[in-house]
Amino acid sequence: MKPLLIINFKTYEEATGKNALKLAKVIEKFANSKSVEIILAVQPTDIRLLSENTKLTIFSQHIDPIKFGANTGWILPEAVKYAGAKGTLLNHSERRLEDEKLKETIIRCKEIGLRTVVCAETLEKAIKIALLKPDYIAFEPPELIGGDISVSKAKPEVIKKFVEEVKEKLSIPILCGAGVKNEEDVRKAEELGVDGILVASGVVKAKKPEEAVKNLLKGFIQR
Repeated sequence: MKPLLIINFKTYEEATGKNALKLAKVIEKFANSKSVEIILAVQPTDIRLLSENTKLTIFSQHIDPIKFGANTGWILPEAVKYAGAKGTLLNHSERRLEDEKLKETIIRCKEIGLRTVVCAETLEKAIKIALLKPDYIAFEPPELIGGDISVSKAKPEVIKKFVEEVKEKLSIPILCGAGVKNEEDVRKAEELGVDGILVASGVVKAKKPEEAVKNLLKGFIQR
């Protein structure tokens, strides 16, 4: 299994609409990496634009646990899949879900074949989420998101526990994110045993996004 580099576009102006496609085209230059799978997590309104105009794997940033019907304003899982999404982020610190809603959403994703990357802010939360069998669990301490200190440097002992308790005992691959910006941050995370990285501002807000992606990819152990 290839490690993942997930780039979350959030709702940054630099990664919305035409800007999202422009940035995706820059990132697409690395799409043929033999050692890393690159995934873009984008706003639902940008999924079709990017999925039809790039070779990259596209995820939605969120979906709702609904089925076809009268659900105005909600995000239908089938709709993002029809638009070209292969999966979705869930329970990001900026869009938390109550436990029952999260369970329902993961079930809906399994029903229609969407991959799930579920964020958890603590080990205790991750263990509960692991019992729902998502495809990946991403450890993201909220206090480090968007900051200058990476989770792999600030909380290496916590990442190690995630790997031991969730990956090794419960067989759920682990990602980590928050403050990850460079090759050293990625290498440290991989040395701790994670299966991928979740980044946002480190690429989207970078003065030279292409150089930022290239630098992050260098951090992954060559397989």
